Amino acid sequence: MARIVQAVRAAIAPLTRTRVFRTVGPVVLPAAERALRIATGGRTQVSGLLVPSLTLHTVGARTGGFRASELMYTPDGQGSALVAGTNFARGRHPAWTHNLLAHPEAEITVRGRRYAVIAERIDTDPEAREAAWERIQQQWPGYRGYERDSGRQVRLFRLRLVRELE
Repeated sequence: MARIVQAVRAAIAPLTRTRVFRTVGPVVLPAAERALRIATGGRTQVSGLLVPSLTLHTVGARTGGFRASELMYTPDGQGSALVAGTNFARGRHPAWTHNLLAHPEAEITVRGRRYAVIAERIDTDPEAREAAWERIQQQWPGYRGYERDSGRQVRLFRLRLVRELE
């Protein structure tokens, strides 16, 4: 089964780097993710059909309001999740990265289970940054191309698990 998933990822990954996807994806995917999150109580995500996915719950950097963002993540092999602020290769950092910089205490929902996490920015250490990108690219080939195409350094975070919430 793992080989099938890898083959499907390898086939679909190039499509996610097209202009069409980068135009349509930011509009269609978040709405589809929200609808499926509500319908399944957070147990299923559209992106979760191909890659590990989570819902990141943050406090807004400017508003102080609660925000939810569906994200692909890569397990780091030590119980934490790596997330990259690619924003569909757009020139601006996604809002959730600003929120984590302002309020690193956050929560995630993975397959319907909620956890408290602490976000650590890892892209300030070149060695850790390279290791994170290598791990992410093993999961989703070519994903780092979003960084090149965006014209900015993508913010990378490690979400360290604190505890499971009820």
